[in-house]
Amino acid sequence: METILYTCIPKDVPPCATSCVTSLIGALLLFAAFYRRALEAWRTQGRKLWLGCLGLAILSVAYNTLYLYGIKSFDIASGAFTFCMTVVVLPVVLLTMHRKIPLKTWLSVFFVCTGIVLALGQTLHRGQLPGLALMGVGCLLRAVFIILLTDFAKKHDPLAIAIFLELFASGYAFVGWLCDEPRLFLALPYSRTLVASWTIYAYFVVAMSQALNIFGLKRVTAANATIVYSTEIVFTLIWGLILPESLIEHVKLTPFILLGAILVIVGSLAEIIEFTQKGENAKDEEEGAV
Repeated sequence: METILYTCIPKDVPPCATSCVTSLIGALLLFAAFYRRALEAWRTQGRKLWLGCLGLAILSVAYNTLYLYGIKSFDIASGAFTFCMTVVVLPVVLLTMHRKIPLKTWLSVFFVCTGIVLALGQTLHRGQLPGLALMGVGCLLRAVFIILLTDFAKKHDPLAIAIFLELFASGYAFVGWLCDEPRLFLALPYSRTLVASWTIYAYFVVAMSQALNIFGLKRVTAANATIVYSTEIVFTLIWGLILPESLIEHVKLTPFILLGAILVIVGSLAEIIEFTQKGENAKDEEEGAV
């Protein structure tokens, strides 16, 4: 959904404005529903909680801003596949942190990377290289963000993290917006599309999705989360096919894009299916039967 919403936002809207407004609305929605839990976490977890959220918020604003700039160079399908580059970057970041990476994760990365190359190889041209570079740096920052957030989510309340992370992100984005366009709201090209895109993004992506993701990160690894995130490409392609052209440019479903999406799904399945565990369970059942 993120890629779809990115493309719906008018290109003359400053990316920091989008990050500021949507993060603030998302944080306020979560705080309105869970303010007691957030205040309790702030009281008991104190300095470690808000310092961690301050650091994570910098990464969040940075990669979202780069995505918003970079996505302007691509159509929906190409942007969605480019968005998946985080899967390829994350294992490299984990290696630099001296963390062990399972063989199945490398297998997943191979399938996803092959899918991305197949889909982009037929459409990528020289004029898109600056956008690709921005998306690449954004994916690198997002990989670091996911790793740190996964570690942080296992130590602190997920809802409190979501609230304070988005609140601080809104503050950082506001500073960037003010530097980019001092007139702020007075300079925005208001339209129903902009308001609708910001509202949907704030509710579904920032508030709902972010909170659910952080809950999930308490129980999975960063590699698990990143590769499963890549399945978003399927939903992006579906929405790109069924939404009216008055909202977005329709996705042209070529054989290469279709095969690329299939490989991304295969890569995700390779990461989440526990082949070894299944074998161990079968062995235990056989011993029990004997």
